[in-house]
Formats: sequence, C-alpha cells, structure tokens
Amino acid sequence: MTPELAFQDYYPEDLAQCYGCGSHNEHGHQLKSYWDGEETVARITPKPWHTAIPGFVYGGFLASIIDCHGTGTASAAAYKAEGRTPDTLPAFRFVTASLKVNYHKPTPLGPELEIRGKVLEIKGKKIIVSAEVLVEGEKTVSGEIVCVQMPDTFRLTQNETK
Repeated sequence: MTPELAFQDYYPEDLAQCYGCGSHNEHGHQLKSYWDGEETVARITPKPWHTAIPGFVYGGFLASIIDCHGTGTASAAAYKAEGRTPDTLPAFRFVTASLKVNYHKPTPLGPELEIRGKVLEIKGKKIIVSAEVLVEGEKTVSGEIVCVQMPDTFRLTQNETK
C-alpha cells in the first residue's frame, strides 16, 4: 500500500522551495503534514545543528516548523472546506500573515518532535490555525498562525528568478 501523500507533496512545482516544507529545497526541513482525524500532524527530528544551547532545540527552528505546519494545515483545510481533493486546480497555497509562538519549556535535542495542528477559523482567504510541539507527549511550544491565501503576485516565472 502506498503511504498517503503529505499536504506539501501537492504544492505546485514552482512553489515547493520553502525552507521549512519545500520538497525542492535540499537544505530545508522538508516538513510533511497529514490529517489525523480533525487535527493535523507532522513529525521531525531536529539535527545537531538545530541547537540553541547544548542539549536543546533552537527556538527559531521550532517557530519555523509551527509556521510551515500551520500553512500546510490551512491549504489542506481550504480543499476540505470546498469538498475538493488536493490534486485539483486551482491549487491552494497559503502564507503567514501573523505568527505567535509561546515557549512553555525547553525542547530537548534528540527525540522526535510531533507537531499537532487544529483549524480554529476559516473566513474567506484567511485561515487561523493553532499548533503545538510535543516531545514524548509533553507540550513544549504552542503557537497560532494566521494564514492567508497566497496572492498571485507571489508567483514568479523561471526567467524572473534567475
């Protein structure tokens, strides 16, 4: 059986460069998010270079995975709200309008991190998502992401990127 594709696997080729979740960014996190009932989930194990101080994960890394999981969740929620599958056009792609992150306790470096998301509100082209980072079931970080549908002006042609 083929595993389910992640939300980010449906991003159009020209929009798969994101440092946090882009499948075409070999230097990025390449975060993968999936539905888990009414919530969304992603899992990632930080690398040694994601260190803040020895033994603990850098807060910027934690913010970035919350950010990308939030926008991925928003894209998936937009398809779901329209009763469409993520392989249909036009493609939904969301960007962050606001990101609030709360650090509850230090996140240890080493164990796998689980990122859980919930859609709080869908209103037109704006979707608000809450997310939390769990280490072995214990919450270390939480956040709220205000996601907006990506404007067409963000799309560049190949000639414009060179």
